[in-house]
Amino acid sequence: MAAMSDHETVDTDTTDDVVARVLSSAETRSSGYSLFATGSAQALQRPETADAPGSGYDGDQFDREDRQSLRRVAGLSTELEDVTEVEYRQLRLENVVIIGVYSQGTLSDAENSLHELAALAETAGAVVLDGLLQRRPHPDPSTYFGKGKAEELRAIVQSLGADTVIADTELAPSQRRALEDVVKVKVIDRTAVILDIFSQHAKSREGKAQVELAQLEYLLPRLRGWGESMSRQAGGQVGGAGAGMGSRGPGETKIELDRRRIHTRMAKLRKQIVAMKPARDAKRANRKRNAVPSVAIAGYTNAGKSSLLNRVTSAGVLVENALFATLDATVRKSSTADGRPYTLADTVGFVRQLPHQLVEAFRSTLEEVADSDVVVHVVDGSHPDPASQITTVRDVLGDAGARGIPEIVVFNKSDLVSPDDRLVLRGLEPNAIFVSARTGEGIPELLAAIDEILPRPTVEVDLLVPYGRGDVVTMLHEKNTVLSTEYEEAGTHVRALVNPEFEERLGEFAVTR
Repeated sequence: MAAMSDHETVDTDTTDDVVARVLSSAETRSSGYSLFATGSAQALQRPETADAPGSGYDGDQFDREDRQSLRRVAGLSTELEDVTEVEYRQLRLENVVIIGVYSQGTLSDAENSLHELAALAETAGAVVLDGLLQRRPHPDPSTYFGKGKAEELRAIVQSLGADTVIADTELAPSQRRALEDVVKVKVIDRTAVILDIFSQHAKSREGKAQVELAQLEYLLPRLRGWGESMSRQAGGQVGGAGAGMGSRGPGETKIELDRRRIHTRMAKLRKQIVAMKPARDAKRANRKRNAVPSVAIAGYTNAGKSSLLNRVTSAGVLVENALFATLDATVRKSSTADGRPYTLADTVGFVRQLPHQLVEAFRSTLEEVADSDVVVHVVDGSHPDPASQITTVRDVLGDAGARGIPEIVVFNKSDLVSPDDRLVLRGLEPNAIFVSARTGEGIPELLAAIDEILPRPTVEVDLLVPYGRGDVVTMLHEKNTVLSTEYEEAGTHVRALVNPEFEERLGEFAVTR
């Protein structure tokens, strides 16, 4: 097997069956996968003028202490007698080797995908020791890596002391079991890692139910049993003599029992998620009834969506330099320069090869995007492959029914982007806006673009509102555009532009000429 660093090249014309070592732990920590570079989301600091709106202060972020208290730490056993009571709440770091097979595209694309898997593994709480790539037309249907290369992987795992192997694609249950039999350590796939991250980060009741449902759907076809030896019931034989003919049999095996319990639990979770939908729909309907436009912040994971929300609204949403730090949709109120209110919704990030179980389970979160008036598509401008991120996000938005919604493309982390890279990004999206949630660059341009696209009141009304109905005047100022105000003996004479939803409700105050 040929070993190489990230900066060496591979002659792909002469080596179609080479395992290229593309990642070592030293290179991962030093040279540079951009997801772990300083200056990203975790580098946001609280300025002295913390209370000023739009100052960049991320809020108190009370969730951060809870998130950090469950971080995995190195060198700790999970046995209670080996650690203190406080340390027992923390899990031992896993040492992992990541592997991938690519049949098309360039080596650079395959390396970017493996780097992303490394970031996912570290977010889940693992130490990436090494990474292996193999070029072949198709993954081996038996052991994914091929028999000979699987033996080489086993030697690497033993030499490094790894206890887990992670594949960059979703493995069939038979592939996972066969590869485990060869390498003699636990084997999981990319989907399992993403599900693990979601289970750690889910906070709300609905989010936890969605994650558990996705995990059970993933687990169901991967249960491993050993036939009759796993039987937990023996029919009439257990009852001894007298049970009679026709009552003796193998009974329900352990794996059958597990499947039945999983199906029962999944049915219960689906009912819980459906029961939570009316409350969410009621909030959304209330915003629509009051004609409050909505803006959804969508994008690739770790692109800086929560940082952008905090910069604009001082929402105090948890900001962390980790993948899938945000799972639960957060909605905050903002307003345009002329006082028109709108809502900003921070949504879960997307990732390439997003497990279909999660897409279905988080359908309710994606509805926040599908029902919005504007989508702010946030892209990590410092990422080595922003084009694939844009494609991935737009594919998921299309699946969510948000393809026809006006889109504002925002290249975030512009303080980390060189002038030459800006020209390349401008070629990808000529109308994009460069912003930095950390420094505030481009935020006024983004707000102006939102102001321009949001629907404006179009119906002109002439109203005479009695002095006892000050709530109507307040509503006109807060949710519509007031053109003029005069105070007369009978009440307040107001000329305003209102949304069509309000015209009928204001009919009793209309001035007839």
